[in-house]
Amino acid sequence: MKIKEVIVVEGKDDTVAIKRAVDADTIETNGSAVSESTLAQIALAQERRGVIVLTDPDYPGERIRRIISDRVPECMHAFLPKKEAISKNKDDLGVENATPEAIRQALSHAKQEEIIQTELIDWQDLHAAGLIAGPNAKQRRERLGDLLHIGYANGKQLHKRLQTFRISTNEFREAIQRVFEEEQN
Repeated sequence: MKIKEVIVVEGKDDTVAIKRAVDADTIETNGSAVSESTLAQIALAQERRGVIVLTDPDYPGERIRRIISDRVPECMHAFLPKKEAISKNKDDLGVENATPEAIRQALSHAKQEEIIQTELIDWQDLHAAGLIAGPNAKQRRERLGDLLHIGYANGKQLHKRLQTFRISTNEFREAIQRVFEEEQN
């Protein structure tokens, strides 16, 4: 199976696993400290061929995914279920542990960024933005609802609406930044 897009993985062992599963080129991030030069390579690959991000199903893998999404939002994303990425002795979680069939399956279900970004807005993001508790939480939710055109909601309903209306993390961040700027003035 030939993949036209470049697949972004975390390291050499992941590249080996990808090459066992499909005929594809890879870019390795070399862990969660994604360098500027690697991000530039990913952006160029996206422009010329398209990119599929396939990172480990753990916190560092999600962190890498977010870093890439912020800089190259047009990328597609493929996900391996944890059960498909765990080593035989169950002490390691990663793409390198997946079978070729599991990798092919993940790649065949690659999704566009807008859907992925929506899934990344979680309860902790709302709490960190001061939308759940605190002296100005209600006013912030009200203004955020106006800016995003989803109306006022309590914290729980706001979270649900962000998912329902597929508000991307970029839209959310820009709107909450504007809310904070307005509070300063």
